[in-house]
Amino acid sequence: MILRPLRDTRDDAETVLAVKAASFGSPLADWPEVRTVRHRSRVRHFARTDPGGSWLALDDEGRAVGAALSSVREGTWGLSFLGVTPEAQGKGVGKALLRRSLEYGRGCLRGIICSSTHPAAARSYRAAGFTLHPAMELSGTVDQARLAAPDGPVIEGGPKHRDMLDSVDRARRGGAHGPDHEELMRHYRLIVADDLAGSGYCYLGDGWVESLSATSRRIATRLLTAALLSFDPGAPASVSDVTAEQEWAVDVGLAAGLTVANSGFVCLRGMRPPTPWIPSGGFL
Repeated sequence: MILRPLRDTRDDAETVLAVKAASFGSPLADWPEVRTVRHRSRVRHFARTDPGGSWLALDDEGRAVGAALSSVREGTWGLSFLGVTPEAQGKGVGKALLRRSLEYGRGCLRGIICSSTHPAAARSYRAAGFTLHPAMELSGTVDQARLAAPDGPVIEGGPKHRDMLDSVDRARRGGAHGPDHEELMRHYRLIVADDLAGSGYCYLGDGWVESLSATSRRIATRLLTAALLSFDPGAPASVSDVTAEQEWAVDVGLAAGLTVANSGFVCLRGMRPPTPWIPSGGFL
């Protein structure tokens, strides 16, 4: 097996997408075009910003059998993706990729991973010193009639809010996302709140919350309420990677008629679960 740095090319991005599709049993042909574009762009983003943390694993015949994407942002390391194709699982490929990714973040005080329920993943992350915080997913159809209106203004966000976004990131996760916000704004809707009650932001996909961070529970509740009310009536909605510390989010989800279920882990090292905070699985 050979590990080589990921390159910022379409071919390498397509290779990572193929590894991801195979590792999660989700054929690329079944992916909506918008999802393919979004994931391809994210792969190339990390190849540009974090070449030392982005890797491909190749077998003896040069075929890609695994991939990892990780980032370092102001002393906070994050694992954006780690996948191994089915035929290579259990052969040390995942461990080698994780080890190389962790080496990239060896000078960081904090680490974040959003993990699936796969036993091997949880075992590897715990062995690497991460605390596994069980996470929930809120899902279903939003009953908008049950939600009270937000208690204050929520507006559309954009590049002019970058300083506020980075300030909130530092307060919650210990490091700003920096260039990640430019990538997120390309593919997700951004809403923000900023007044005497605090500051915060939320990125939205088509029916899901990609991430949310705020300096107060009041602002976080306002943002999540506005997000759920903005989804198309009757369409599926979801909020993932919600830890037990985010009771404000559970309360909003239950008020909206969503169902709560266990779903994976938020794995943290050198930090306690921030609150109020819902991480992005791809950008953490």
